Amino acid sequence: MSNQVVSCSLDIMGGTPCFLGTRVPVQTLLDYLEGGESINDFLEGFPTVTRQQVLDFLERAASLAMAESV
Repeated sequence: MSNQVVSCSLDIMGGTPCFLGTRVPVQTLLDYLEGGESINDFLEGFPTVTRQQVLDFLERAASLAMAESV
């Protein structure tokens, strides 16, 4: 897994957390998944995000969720 998956910069989308090297907010991925869309659907709509970035983000989110539940 890469070191950094998400970037926050006031110069990019006003500081909204985005996938590193893109202007795609991570919330957009979550909205897609919540709406019943697949990762493939998301990647088709946002080709600047890689599958590995999505998988790394979801893995980190799951790890954080598990850590909070302990």
